[in-house]
Amino acid sequence: MNIVLRKKTTSVSMVNFHIVICPRYRRKIFLCDGVERRFKELVSIICEQNDYVLLALECDKDHVHLFVNVPPDISAADVVRIVKTNTSRILRQEFKELCTTSSQLWTRSYFVSTAGNVSADTIQRYIETQKLR
Repeated sequence: MNIVLRKKTTSVSMVNFHIVICPRYRRKIFLCDGVERRFKELVSIICEQNDYVLLALECDKDHVHLFVNVPPDISAADVVRIVKTNTSRILRQEFKELCTTSSQLWTRSYFVSTAGNVSADTIQRYIETQKLR
């Protein structure tokens, strides 16, 4: 995996989020022709506009896995909100079959996990041995 370090004047950071989002009622929206391709295009554009580095993106029939590197001042909730809001609006305009009785494309919930270059055990061992050095 490529390590993405963000260097600023006073900080160096590596903030990676693994995000999983699902369509409302777990609808199988990615089985519709062209939806997956367009969704991936939109996420690439969103990442470019917001200074996120898209590390991986994959769609299953009823959910999405997104792995993204973000600046240290951006929360996972911000990333999810931006992706869901922008993709929902555009996909619903372009694909009328996604406009169902519900006014929302995505569920309110999501899964997020932070991911880095080392495991939590490694960090804990490093911190615990600092006094011993």
